[in-house]
Amino acid sequence: MGALMIGFSTQSMAQDGSQADVNAVKNIISSKPADLDKQMKPFYKANKKNAENLIAFGRAFFEAKDTARAREYAHYALDAKKNKFAPAFVLLGDIEALADKGGEAAAQYNQAIYADPKNAEAYFKYANVYRKISPSEAIAKLEELRAQRPDVAVDALAGRIYYNANDFDKALSYYDKADRTKMEDRDLSDYAMAAYFKQQNQKSLDIAKYGLTRKPRHAAFNRLAFFNSTDLKKFDDALMYADALFNRSDSAKFSYYDYTYYGNAYNGAKMSDKAIEMYQKALQMEDMDNKDKRAGVIKQLSDAYLEKEDFPNAIKHYQDYLSNIEKPSANDLAGLASLHMQHGSSLSANEQIEAYQRADAAYADLANKYENAIEYATFMRARVNSQMDPDQSKGLALPYYQKLADLIGPKAEKDNTDKARVNESYRYLIAYYLIQKDDKATAKQYAQKLIELDPESEIAKQVLDMQ
Repeated sequence: MGALMIGFSTQSMAQDGSQADVNAVKNIISSKPADLDKQMKPFYKANKKNAENLIAFGRAFFEAKDTARAREYAHYALDAKKNKFAPAFVLLGDIEALADKGGEAAAQYNQAIYADPKNAEAYFKYANVYRKISPSEAIAKLEELRAQRPDVAVDALAGRIYYNANDFDKALSYYDKADRTKMEDRDLSDYAMAAYFKQQNQKSLDIAKYGLTRKPRHAAFNRLAFFNSTDLKKFDDALMYADALFNRSDSAKFSYYDYTYYGNAYNGAKMSDKAIEMYQKALQMEDMDNKDKRAGVIKQLSDAYLEKEDFPNAIKHYQDYLSNIEKPSANDLAGLASLHMQHGSSLSANEQIEAYQRADAAYADLANKYENAIEYATFMRARVNSQMDPDQSKGLALPYYQKLADLIGPKAEKDNTDKARVNESYRYLIAYYLIQKDDKATAKQYAQKLIELDPESEIAKQVLDMQ
């Protein structure tokens, strides 16, 4: 809090010829003489009716962290103005803020406002004291300032307060009203970041690009332009901003997240080898400090290998991903099975079986772990086994299509997915019993079920017409 108070700009109250006394006092304070109070006496006597100079002396002591003398001169200034001098209350508030006494600081800033309802600095500092305690009260004080001083821009500070309170919707609502040409760089950066957090990528990108017109080497602006361009799938632009971030930004520090986004941009640009290099760098970063972060990057690494159809590495890293998350979801387990399926489809007929068997095992694991995924897993096992037994001679898919028919067939209400799955099951069962078993009676039973599901089915009609 104290650092914030010091950081606010303060205007010297001393004017014209009086500035010589102010400069002389600043020199005395900076020299830290043993007889400081003795040297200050003539300056106090010469200015004891000059509140502006007295507060300038107090401010000089404050800047030197001599809060005791700063407080003393603030009270001298109040005496000179009969307790109606806003800058003195502001200085007293700053002294309390430096000591992290927020309530006392706010009370002094309120006194400053009472003494001078148009003193913008007092409102700003009051709002900063309350920005963490009660953002809404801080903003209310700024709205009071707006009423008193329509000429003072309060929206950017209001946006900053809500941003620091992680209320990004309200931060954006105020930042949107502010004149960005007059905003400080930190507010522009926070404005762009708030929009990024709310997935308003085009807005965030536009703000970051405006910031770069001011400071092309600003790391935060380059980073946000890079991230947003990636999310907007403007991958060539993303790589341009990434290069600026990594190679032409001042004081840039990098995290695993930067390298992960670099990988995403390269992956989007179909430069899989570069993407893999970036993901591997992300995994080596010091801030890669928990399994969830690691799992996310490993999944993207797997996707990069998949993009270049390197199925063994895609599967290897996907399995690593599954081992790094606390509890794989149904979709996670289905993803591994899908990779095995894709791998199998890329192999010659003699090499496919092992890959399909691994896919079948993965779908079995899915069915065992997630009851609500049993129908999907059973359907996929039926299809996998059909791939391994395309002429149905071994009946590998039979138990799965049979189970699917038993699960879905009796349902009174069937959605489109149900209908598609049970339709496929009936057609397989008709063909299997008719061709492999020469069992017309059973084939007709399934044909009857199929015609009830799909009255226009030619297969069902033909089988039912058989003698």
